[in-house]
Amino acid sequence: MSANMVRRRPDRSRIGGMELLDAYRRALGEFADRVTAVRPGQWSDPTPCTGWTVRELVNHLVYEDRWTVPLINGAALADVGDRFEGDLLGDDPAATARDAVAESVAAVSAPGALSRTVELSSGDTPAEEYVRQLLADHVVHGWDLAAATGGDRRLDPDLVRTVAEWFPAHEAGYRAGGAIAEAVDVPADASPQDRLIAAFGRDPGWRP
Repeated sequence: MSANMVRRRPDRSRIGGMELLDAYRRALGEFADRVTAVRPGQWSDPTPCTGWTVRELVNHLVYEDRWTVPLINGAALADVGDRFEGDLLGDDPAATARDAVAESVAAVSAPGALSRTVELSSGDTPAEEYVRQLLADHVVHGWDLAAATGGDRRLDPDLVRTVAEWFPAHEAGYRAGGAIAEAVDVPADASPQDRLIAAFGRDPGWRP
């Protein structure tokens, strides 16, 4: 069977008492809202992601959202190639982000999408697992964006819980691959959100 053929898997889309699709829609919607709140003079500001400006961080998420559509629909990496390389935001980053979010959510929400297998750089991966990775990225980078722009850092507690239940089994791999920095120490009584942000290598008290 070729790598770009769509294969079906059992649908196990309920996680932590929250439907995966619902969590995905909410996480991407909140991210799009935070992009809309970015002020014109903030796009070159630093973020908690070392070396990334606000624009670069948003571009990264738009890049992921653009990739989601072909991959979830069975395309191989070679089919997509460098289609989404470079700056994707154009003159209206907020509108671009909303469009990318809408396309990604529609693709993931299609009947049977979560039961497929997608080709990633790490190998063939259940679509459900791929969507969980994307969900975590949007939640944590949503916090990054809020911290960088002086927005409301409070994350949806259900989304925090959902990502926190999934992440421990993947934390070592993320760190070994250089995707996240070393975990940050937080007090024993830190909130679930602060513990999650710290596990992803961010200081919950980060300031520009």
